[in-house]
Amino acid sequence: MLFQYSAGAFIYKKSNGKVLFLVLQKIRRGTEHNEKRLEYDLPKGHIEKGESAEQAAIREIKEEAGLSVSLVPYFHEATKYFFYENRQKIFKQVKFFIAKAGNDKVRISDEHTGYEWQEYGPAAQKLKHKDLVKLLGKVYDYIKRTEAMEELNRRYAELPHGAKGWQLSKNLVPGEGRLDSQLMVIGQAPGKNEDIKQRPFVGRSGMLLDKLLKKGGFNRSKVYIMNVVQFFPPENRMPTDAEVELCRPFLEEQISLIKPRYMILLGNLASMTVAGIGEVQSNHGKIIEKSGIKCLITFHPAAALRFRGNEELMISDFRKLKQDIAK
Repeated sequence: MLFQYSAGAFIYKKSNGKVLFLVLQKIRRGTEHNEKRLEYDLPKGHIEKGESAEQAAIREIKEEAGLSVSLVPYFHEATKYFFYENRQKIFKQVKFFIAKAGNDKVRISDEHTGYEWQEYGPAAQKLKHKDLVKLLGKVYDYIKRTEAMEELNRRYAELPHGAKGWQLSKNLVPGEGRLDSQLMVIGQAPGKNEDIKQRPFVGRSGMLLDKLLKKGGFNRSKVYIMNVVQFFPPENRMPTDAEVELCRPFLEEQISLIKPRYMILLGNLASMTVAGIGEVQSNHGKIIEKSGIKCLITFHPAAALRFRGNEELMISDFRKLKQDIAK
């Protein structure tokens, strides 16, 4: 059996507030009476040697549709199927991304006969292939989440300019990860490195968090990571009650948008704010349900950097959650 690996993308644009998907037209010859039929597909093609799947998808989009695009971060899904070619069984996997078109000046390749921009419903009817139609629904949902999160972060970033007596950094450090993740990790607040890079958990605590996730059986790229307060408190101090309350609506809105099934709450502030448990030392490893979400109480990675014995306790806590998920 031969194996083939390809990459492609669902390309979309916004028009008058609507999400439109690009579908490409192709004439395919049938087996009976050499008839011709019109088929619809997405830009996709083989991953060439030395290419990543992302690079292959962007190249195929350029070659088949003439578009420059930006890939939506973190999203990728694969379809798998078998087919026969010259009596040889072939296993094929196609890794799909979501691509946002910078313009709608489509220039199709010679292998296609035309194209259409279609809303979700008509696009699903055009594609017909069950795997693509099912994936299109997931893509459509993810695009809506992406735009909702972009709007939320825009409003959140304006908070320092409207809050009286603001004492935190004015740089928003937004959460990151898959917006449809089943697992959220919530910490206290960004540190100095996070404030500079405007990404959560990228300093020493972030390196340890990566290690803990891996040892616990989780993949950071499939997890959504954020903080209760998403602005750096000077000198790494604890956020005040007033600062937490200012940020709480945005925290709750993100949880509602992502709809996780599980959360890992890192440290006293996260466990108190989300689950109402303010003392981690005697509660770590507990999994409690809050508003239908199972929450693991554990230490903050910074506590494990200060007291190395906490690292093994955190690994045990993470593995306990993994076992609960696997039930």
